[in-house]
Amino acid sequence: MDLNSFCELYAKGIILLEGKRNVPEKDKIKLIEIGKLLAEKMPHATFRSGNADGSDYFFSQGVACVSPKQLQVITPYVNHRKKYNLAETIFDLDSIDLLNEPDIVYHSKNHKGTKSLVEKYVAGDKDKYAIKAAYILRDTIKVIGTQAGIPPISVGLFYEDLNNPMQGGTGHTQRVCINNAIPLFTQETYFNWLE
Repeated sequence: MDLNSFCELYAKGIILLEGKRNVPEKDKIKLIEIGKLLAEKMPHATFRSGNADGSDYFFSQGVACVSPKQLQVITPYVNHRKKYNLAETIFDLDSIDLLNEPDIVYHSKNHKGTKSLVEKYVAGDKDKYAIKAAYILRDTIKVIGTQAGIPPISVGLFYEDLNNPMQGGTGHTQRVCINNAIPLFTQETYFNWLE
């Protein structure tokens, strides 16, 4: 998909910008430039992030330098990476009643490595192991939103490890997109928009 088609299709959409934490030096500026380019070309779109280190932060820097009001983050707990949060709109997992969000729990439990931790977390256990589930729950909410007012995304742009794709939290988030028929693109597509 080319840039103009993307901008036309998702002009008023919610666009997830996220990916791997480890970003080679040569790609950092590209992620910032993509965030900036999209915010400039799509003034009515909303850009969502998980406020993680790495690609989330680089994308967010680009959006925020154009329009911080277009940027929203969903965090795994209150004040997560507060110093690096560039968004004007913040939703934190602590303020979401997961007992009333069965879709979030269902999709989060599909992450095989944290299924039991998700169950413990939703049941109220917040020990140092169960808290890992907060990140997977956050990743799920980033995609499908909540019944309580966070809308789902329209499309996801992911910075991926192309040699070892679909791993960890980024892989889980991509699978939630796929399972909910939400289109996604990696840098193989959107880096071409910088040319």
